[in-house]
Amino acid sequence: MTDGAVDGDERSAWTLPDDVDAVRDALVAWYEAGHRDFPWRRTDDPYEILVSEVMSQQTQLARVADAFHAFLDEWPTTAALAAADRADVVGFWSAHSLGYNNRAKYLHEAARQVEEEYGGEFPESPGELSELMGVGPYTANAVASFAFDNGDAVVDTNVKRVLYRAFDVPDDDDAFEAAANELMPEGESEVWNNAVMELGGVACGKTPDCDDADCPWREWCAAYASGDFSAPDVPEQPAFEGSRRQKRGRAVGALREHGELALDDLGPIVRVDYAPDGEFGREWLRGLLGDLADDGLVEVEDRGEETVARLAR
Repeated sequence: MTDGAVDGDERSAWTLPDDVDAVRDALVAWYEAGHRDFPWRRTDDPYEILVSEVMSQQTQLARVADAFHAFLDEWPTTAALAAADRADVVGFWSAHSLGYNNRAKYLHEAARQVEEEYGGEFPESPGELSELMGVGPYTANAVASFAFDNGDAVVDTNVKRVLYRAFDVPDDDDAFEAAANELMPEGESEVWNNAVMELGGVACGKTPDCDDADCPWREWCAAYASGDFSAPDVPEQPAFEGSRRQKRGRAVGALREHGELALDDLGPIVRVDYAPDGEFGREWLRGLLGDLADDGLVEVEDRGEETVARLAR
C-alpha cells in the first residue's frame, strides 16, 4: 500500500493500493463500458460545460437536462448570453426552478468577461477560469477538465464518499483533495473525473449498489470488505419545495411577468399565506426583497405609503 498525508497540526494518513494502475484501469474500463448519458458529456464546448456546471450546483440533475437544452436554445454562445438582458436570464432561471437566482447573474457576467476580456475565447486553466464571475475552484476545475482535459481531480460529494469508503481517506477536505489527485492518471482529467463521479453516483451512493452496478473497485474497497458503508458527514441539500429559494424564484418570476408591483400585489404571488400585517406579510417580504436587492436582482422603492419592487435594470 502507498501512504498519503496532508500538512497541518494533525497529519491525516490514508492508504492506496500498491497496484494503483490496476485501480485506475478498472475504473476507466467500467466507465467506458457504459455510463449515464447526460448532454454535457457529449460536448467539449467550455461554454456549454460551464452552463451545465452552474445549473447543477445544488440542483437535482433531473431538473437540469431540460433547462440546459432550453438555455442553449435561447443563448447558444457566450456572445448571445453577454448581449442578453440580465432580467431575461434571471427570469429563465426562476421559470425553470433552478434556485439561487444570483447564479444566473454570475453566469451572465462571466459570459461578458469571456467576450470583453478574453476575446470570446475561454481561458483553459483552473486558475484563469476562477477569475470569471461566480466560478469557484470546483467549477473552474470541472470546466478545465471536461472542456480542455487540463484540470486537477474534481472532488465533489460523490468523490468524497467513494474515497472515504474505498481507501479509508479521512473526512478532511485536504485529505480528499490529495488522495483524489494521487489517484488521477496524469493528463487524463476528463475521463477520470467523469468516471469517479459516475462511480459515486451509480455504484457508491448513499445506499451502495456494489454488485448490481458491478463496481470495479470491490476487490480493493475497505467498505466492501468490512460491510461498513458509513459516509462522510455531508450536509443535506434542503428541499426546494417550500424553501426560501423557491420564494425568491417566485418573486423574480412575478416581477419579470408583471413588471413593477406593489408589495401587497406581489406578496400573494410569492406565498399563498401572505397577509400584509401577518407573520408572512410586508416585513417578511421586505426581507426577501432586500436579499434579492443585495444580489443585484431587484430594486425596491418607497413611494410614501406604497413600496414597489421591480427587476434591477
